[in-house]
Amino acid sequence: MQVVLATRNAGKRHEFADMFRGTGLFLATLDDFPEATEPKETDESFEANALLKARAAAEASGLWALGDDSGLCVDALGGRPGVLSARYAPGPDQERWKKLLGELEGLPPERRTARFVCALALASPGGQTHLESGTCEGRIALAPRGVHGFGFDPVFEVAGDPAGRTMAELSTAEKREVSHRGRAFLALEPHLLRLVLG
Repeated sequence: MQVVLATRNAGKRHEFADMFRGTGLFLATLDDFPEATEPKETDESFEANALLKARAAAEASGLWALGDDSGLCVDALGGRPGVLSARYAPGPDQERWKKLLGELEGLPPERRTARFVCALALASPGGQTHLESGTCEGRIALAPRGVHGFGFDPVFEVAGDPAGRTMAELSTAEKREVSHRGRAFLALEPHLLRLVLG
């Protein structure tokens, strides 16, 4: 059975494809439904935006859909960029984390605390929904490190990692274990299998 991931983001597609492995479900994205439009993320919460995306994708595809809204919340910035993480700066991911490092310049490590937040919403074409969320605590590095992942991964040091690695220095399997998205999917997976497969 097919589930539509409500995104055209290649990084998210890669991460979710790994999570879906072994579930018996086939993952599609909005790239497979070119006529589908992505709704504007108009809400101030990750949860409401995830539901908005999932419902729109379910309606457009006629299939169960998974909506993800994630972002980085930095304590020293009052929780910014938050739900605006993907629009924090124009251009590629590098421009966003460069802007972040600039805003935090001069701050000592103990004041650079942050967390990744992910809300995952599952929606059926008939309007049935389920919502779960996950977080990953950490802090913003002084400089980018690592080549894996996407978004703010190169500047996010994962709390509790013995080597103090950034998210971009973790393997795919390691990232799935500790990431906000991996934790949200772990919470959602039983509901996903029950609701979609019956």
